[in-house]
Amino acid sequence: MSYENIQLEVLDTALAVITINRPKKLNALNKATIEELHDAFKQADAHTKVKTILLTGSGEKAFVAGADISEFADFSVEAGAELAARGQHILFDFIENLGTPVIAAINGFALGGGLELAMACHFRVASVTAKMGLPEVSLGLIPGYGGTQRLANLVGKGLAMEMILTARMIDAQKALTHGLVNYVVPQEALLGLCKTLAAQIAKNSTQAMAAAIKAVNANFKHSVDGYAVEINAFGNCFGTADFKEGTTAFLEKRKAKFSGK
Repeated sequence: MSYENIQLEVLDTALAVITINRPKKLNALNKATIEELHDAFKQADAHTKVKTILLTGSGEKAFVAGADISEFADFSVEAGAELAARGQHILFDFIENLGTPVIAAINGFALGGGLELAMACHFRVASVTAKMGLPEVSLGLIPGYGGTQRLANLVGKGLAMEMILTARMIDAQKALTHGLVNYVVPQEALLGLCKTLAAQIAKNSTQAMAAAIKAVNANFKHSVDGYAVEINAFGNCFGTADFKEGTTAFLEKRKAKFSGK
């Protein structure tokens, strides 16, 4: 399937690469792009050979420089709430709860909805040129795609409050220091490192990784006992073909050959 605002490529290495391709708009998110991203993630997750998804932006200036403000400048209260609710449901929460691991390759500005999109991914790798921030209060808004929640979970309440209330950007090194990103590398090494990480992920059980994602996410959901989710998911692993293959391979001192999705 072809898209207007993004590109989806499935590589032979069990990696799907999704690239937001709106360079003239610094890859800003509009409603059409959010819908296309939802569809692309759904396709990649369903692909039997894909074990990791890499999300990045086109060019070297921006991952996603924010939301397309021209689309909602005249919205009512009701329309604004619906925009946030739908976006969270079909894209941001959707990515966070996807069973296939998702890596964000932050190749430049990740601002507003762009940082929220990166934070919805399972972990993040940034180029040294990356800048991150949630500047919504400078527009009379607040983050609406989960940013107030995910940023505090990742960097702590104090820094999250500072970033949101000052609307200032932080650089990649500060993001690394505070756990917002996992790695910082030169721009030319960004995709290479992400592909190396994806290759390491591809060696593992897709069923176990999906269960691990669900268990980790449970810790951040209100009224959910993450320990109970972990116990249940752990037990379910014993009924999978991947468990039998993994333990047999270990005992036979060979590399496991997992069945895939």
